[in-house]
Amino acid sequence: MTNLSTQIEGDLIALLDDHYSLPETYDNALDAQIHGWYANPPNVYPKKPYFSPSSLGDCPRSLYVKAKGAKKDGFRKQPHQGRWQAIGTKIGDIIQRDLLFIERNYERLTGNKPRFKFERDTQGRPMFEDFAKTNKLVEHNGETFYLFGAPDGIMTYTTDDGAEIRVGLEVKSKQGTPAKTSHYSMREAEPKHAMQTVAYAHMFDCDYYVVLYVNAAKQAWHMTDEQYAKTPDIRAFCQQITPEMKAELFDKPAYITKAVRESTPPPMDLDNFTFNNFKTACALSLTDDEFNAIKTQVSAVWKSSLPDRVKRDYSGAYEFITKTRNGGGQ
Repeated sequence: MTNLSTQIEGDLIALLDDHYSLPETYDNALDAQIHGWYANPPNVYPKKPYFSPSSLGDCPRSLYVKAKGAKKDGFRKQPHQGRWQAIGTKIGDIIQRDLLFIERNYERLTGNKPRFKFERDTQGRPMFEDFAKTNKLVEHNGETFYLFGAPDGIMTYTTDDGAEIRVGLEVKSKQGTPAKTSHYSMREAEPKHAMQTVAYAHMFDCDYYVVLYVNAAKQAWHMTDEQYAKTPDIRAFCQQITPEMKAELFDKPAYITKAVRESTPPPMDLDNFTFNNFKTACALSLTDDEFNAIKTQVSAVWKSSLPDRVKRDYSGAYEFITKTRNGGGQ
């Protein structure tokens, strides 16, 4: 018997695939409405102390210095990285627009009523992005903090027996190679993405949450059914969110909140250094003993059997930290 999570995954992929197999249909009224919504979005600001769902996998030291008011790094980046990020954001926009189009047109075009639709706010706007942004108070392990952020979507899913359940949507892009979303390479949602959905599920009272991967790299223009079955460009992974998952997730922000309150900085996590947005502040906050411990850690990594790319990442982190502490920078 297929469980509900698996059925949600399959139904979402089938709906999007069927939608994209149809002849192109325009909906100018929808596009005008979307632009109208974004012309005057609601303003919701974070209540402190807060954590965004996407930051919960970050280096503990970066979360600490951020909460202490450190300045975010403002380094220039390689141009392809900026385009990569911009395309990833647009992919999320496309999926949201697709689902809104499906709500309005799919039944008319196919005769089938779609099982997914976005929930709406009090003004009729879809529950995603700025129209769903919120602060959610959390009390855990004696600490109090907020989860702050905006989801990619809060949907209603209609089951086989007609019941309606709330399902969250998190859209992630892949752009490197078609193999990134193949059934061989991708067996489940990435842990950091699954972690985000637990936070969003708590914020929006969802029992089920989907991570939808959309790959901008395609294997070929013409593909056989077998090729597409092995290497599709979209994958969905749904999980049922439990109280135990939330409790485990909240341990880290509670720990950081306590560290900030007591001014006891947590150690740096060099595994997350590449996407640490507070590299400079973290480097300058280290004590001499902490810096020496990092030097020892990097030396141990180079003597290990870890992949060369991991060794290069650790060396790059150590080089940046050393240069910054000596008055330099990127």
